Amino acid sequence: MAVTLTTPNTLLGIFQPKTDAAKLATNIATVVLGTLVIAIAAKTNVPVWPVPVTLQSLAIAALAAAFGARIGVATVALYLIEGAAGLPVFAGATAGLPYLLGPTGGFLLGFLVMAGVIGFAADRGASSKPLTLFAAMIVGEAVLLTLGFAWLLLLSGQAQWIDQTNVVASAWAGAVQPFLVWDVLKMALAALTVSGAWGLSGKLR
Repeated sequence: MAVTLTTPNTLLGIFQPKTDAAKLATNIATVVLGTLVIAIAAKTNVPVWPVPVTLQSLAIAALAAAFGARIGVATVALYLIEGAAGLPVFAGATAGLPYLLGPTGGFLLGFLVMAGVIGFAADRGASSKPLTLFAAMIVGEAVLLTLGFAWLLLLSGQAQWIDQTNVVASAWAGAVQPFLVWDVLKMALAALTVSGAWGLSGKLR
């Protein structure tokens, strides 16, 4: 089982130990430490309403590209479980299931899909190709924003910050549009970081 959790096309894969037991232990430790990185990125935020500006998408994009799809998705899943259980890992001052089902819930759940998309590309060699990796990250980010936006529309009837006479435009302007440029820049930074680390790892191998 441990052998199939990542691939030699990822940074995690090329530095895996030899035995299956050691690989499994490394993968578990990687997932746990990855949730810590995401939590720190979540706390690095500008607390605007309804969706804060954070470094979460940058961290998740980089981790998924470095770990691959399986470990990347497992890391985000454990992070969400930690938050749902009440651990203070989300961007807000509170946690628990109510926070996960609040305005940012679509984005939080969308992180799973984003990690899967980027990790899938990394498993197939995108980490060594900066433009390909960046394109995969943009696709993952687009899916994330789509899911987050759709979630906000579902909650629109209960949201005081949404103009009920123009729900779609109000939700878009308040929770998606302000992030577009910043998220493209974050994906570019994540792609350059991972592809640069891949290039450096080639010199060390």
